[in-house]
Amino acid sequence: MVYTDPMLKTVVVAGHICLDIIPDLSSMPAGEFKTVFEPGSLIEIGPAALSTGGPVSNTGLALHRLGVPTRLMAKIGQDHLGQIVLDLIKSYDPHLAEGMVSDASTSTSYSVIISPPGIDRIFLHSPGANHTFEAHDVDLNLVQNAALFHFGYPPVMRKMYKNGGQELCKLLLSVKETGATTSLDMCYPDPLSEGGKADWRAILRSVLPYVDIFLPSIEELFISLEPDLYHQLNRAGNLLENIDTDLLHQLSSELLEMGVKVAGIKLGERGLYLRTAGRNMLEGMGRAKPDSLSRWAERELWAPPFRVKVIGTTGSGDAAIAGFLAALLRGLYPEEAVTMANAVAACNVEAADALSGIRSWKDTRERIQSGWEQLPLSVTSPSWEWNDLWQLWQVI
Repeated sequence: MVYTDPMLKTVVVAGHICLDIIPDLSSMPAGEFKTVFEPGSLIEIGPAALSTGGPVSNTGLALHRLGVPTRLMAKIGQDHLGQIVLDLIKSYDPHLAEGMVSDASTSTSYSVIISPPGIDRIFLHSPGANHTFEAHDVDLNLVQNAALFHFGYPPVMRKMYKNGGQELCKLLLSVKETGATTSLDMCYPDPLSEGGKADWRAILRSVLPYVDIFLPSIEELFISLEPDLYHQLNRAGNLLENIDTDLLHQLSSELLEMGVKVAGIKLGERGLYLRTAGRNMLEGMGRAKPDSLSRWAERELWAPPFRVKVIGTTGSGDAAIAGFLAALLRGLYPEEAVTMANAVAACNVEAADALSGIRSWKDTRERIQSGWEQLPLSVTSPSWEWNDLWQLWQVI
């Protein structure tokens, strides 16, 4: 039984959804993935887990587990996979599926997630109905009763990135006009796909004026704004090692200049970086704007992650966003928001799928307060200092 806090306003989570099929590869020797998978071979593995995937499921259901009243809006096909998606969502709460659109003219999206021990995941993905999702698929009557609207994964939703992102702009503008706060998340598309080849710098420049909260991963941000530099660092295998405060400040400055009010950059094993705009900009955030604008305005924080045994990383970025948004909606300070983002993400990676590791809000807070160990994070810039109270780095 999930406890939903009646004092919190509703969040609508919209965008990409799929059925995740996750084979159990735990019996595979760590680091031997490339040698085991050979053409013509038969490899014995464990059972497959079925779960809903994508931000509508991952972020939306994580918010639900964290006690936030949530509604989900996405498109599926009228096929067997679509029925499985609906059944899985309704198993958490029948009301969660009230905004779902079922379309007989398309197929339900699915992913086969190959997650062997010791290496990062590989996704085999069919976009299906996500490519047909349009602005009118969002029920604005539900949005008008929500404090916050979160949209995820436009790089794998064709109508959202076509024509320079016009449909995504149309959607976010219509949401902003209802008075709701807007939040956007990205994903890393297949670089050879149509979405991977889109001009994301131009799209973001058009879209971000309508986005209040933007929390991409460093990889997603690089591939959108600095693709050449990303490929150069990625080929060298040292992307995260080359991330420093100057680079994070530079990237976040560009996001704020494009119109974002709260910019976060997910850094995996190096935690979460946060940069916020001035008070005047935060005033225009909508119904979910921070309770204490003075504590949120013009902040720059970098919080280290928590130490856990990693079982799988599916949905970890979506979980981080859920933790952050849940803290914001509870009126907490930015220091607490980045800490909860890291904590929920850390709980997530303790399970193979996107949701089994997510704990309740109360249990997550108690785990932090019990002295949960953080991984070391070194910052050498003289303009930064360690805040012992909040256990994070901040600009002086």
